[in-house]
Amino acid sequence: MGRYKLTIEYDGTRYSGWQMQKGGKTIQGEILDSCRELFKSEVIDLFGAGRTDSGVHAIGQVAHLGVETDLVPLKIKYGINDNLPPDISVINVEEAHPKFHARYDAHARSYIYQISRRRTAFGKKYVWWIKDQLDLNLMNEVVKDFKGLKDFSSFTDESGEQTSSKTEIFHASVYDFDDMLLFHVVGSHFLWKQIRRMTGVLAEVGRGKLKPSDVSRFFREKSDIPARLTAPPSGLFLERVYYRNEDISYTALPVIRL
Repeated sequence: MGRYKLTIEYDGTRYSGWQMQKGGKTIQGEILDSCRELFKSEVIDLFGAGRTDSGVHAIGQVAHLGVETDLVPLKIKYGINDNLPPDISVINVEEAHPKFHARYDAHARSYIYQISRRRTAFGKKYVWWIKDQLDLNLMNEVVKDFKGLKDFSSFTDESGEQTSSKTEIFHASVYDFDDMLLFHVVGSHFLWKQIRRMTGVLAEVGRGKLKPSDVSRFFREKSDIPARLTAPPSGLFLERVYYRNEDISYTALPVIRL
């Protein structure tokens, strides 16, 4: 079997997340169906670097593809895309080491969350519109508490698939793009709903309804407050997956401009 590294972008609005599941339309499932059509085989391995939730988007998801084929990477890219719906696109295919694993070889992942300061006719699927005034300085004071190796048990739900609730955050910042606020976070990995709950907490701080000291307490004592503040999936994008010897970028731009 040859092994290939796929870089993928998708609009997650119509899908039940990345990972295949019974009764749900998923990104992984659509790509697998396309591969079966292209390679005329059921013996195909496709594994993603991250399991984005229902409704979450990606501009730099990575997956490894294992398949027996004589096609060159460019032909694989064109062939998969020919069978995909328009809201999923493979943007690059390259040959990978036979033991390359999209998830386990990843060193870091970066996400962005887009908060709109105004109602938008064209960007509704890709932002969270917040009508209230948000204090950007307070929000950036709070993101400092996210950095480092921390226990994020207050920011996720218990799951048998999660062996630990600790995540190392390398970078977290909120940027101002006029009508858009952009929360950019880079970490070793992320837990189920973790970033959406971090975003919800940040928004509540920006509104003045939570104090920075409240957020610090979420790391000392488990709380259900972040769960009640979970931000919608529409504004969240998996931006990039980093592998060994790749420099991490600590800057970010919006996916759309308002």
